[in-house]
Amino acid sequence: MPQSSALLAVNVLDASSLLAAFGALGIAVVLFAETGLLVGFFLPGDSLLFTAGLLCVPGATAGPQLHLAQVLPAALAGALLGAQTGYVIGRRGGRALLGRTDSRSLHRGTARAEELLARYGHGRAIVIARFVPVVRTVLNPLCGMVGVPVRTFTLWQVVGGAVWTIGVVLAGYALGSSIPNIDQYLLPIIGVVIVISVIPVVREVLRARREGGAR
Repeated sequence: MPQSSALLAVNVLDASSLLAAFGALGIAVVLFAETGLLVGFFLPGDSLLFTAGLLCVPGATAGPQLHLAQVLPAALAGALLGAQTGYVIGRRGGRALLGRTDSRSLHRGTARAEELLARYGHGRAIVIARFVPVVRTVLNPLCGMVGVPVRTFTLWQVVGGAVWTIGVVLAGYALGSSIPNIDQYLLPIIGVVIVISVIPVVREVLRARREGGAR
């Protein structure tokens, strides 16, 4: 009964809460939902990966003790399987699903994803999108919608997913290893990571407003 109450109290928007409740398994599930299911665009992918890296540092006391040997495979599995699932959803009717949602964030993310594909081509766009919240959610089904070859998509989503997940986790681990007792400042650090991760989204919103005003 206490365990059930704890699960009900989990804040899905809080990386620390998710990791405390589900550990490495939670990383896989969240990244799968964020990169594969359109409903997961609001989930904290960047802050989750960075926090997980911090909590892998031996002696961290601000949360559950995690291990790179569990975190890295879980993050990779969630991100890669999620992206491939999103691609399949897109091929089988993603445009209809997007048309049914009223979320402005999703529609802005779709416009940005289309712009990335047009400007950079398939490979670079798929890799770049991994580092942009919301865009990494919609680009995968979008690639399925517009007919990006499955081999091309799979190759570059694996490259992008590996660089993103491993890079952000190891960045958190490196920072935690270089600064003693850094886990005591976990909340401010997560706040900074969240701010940095939403900068691209804010820029897109401002750009869209400027273009709308010009028109």
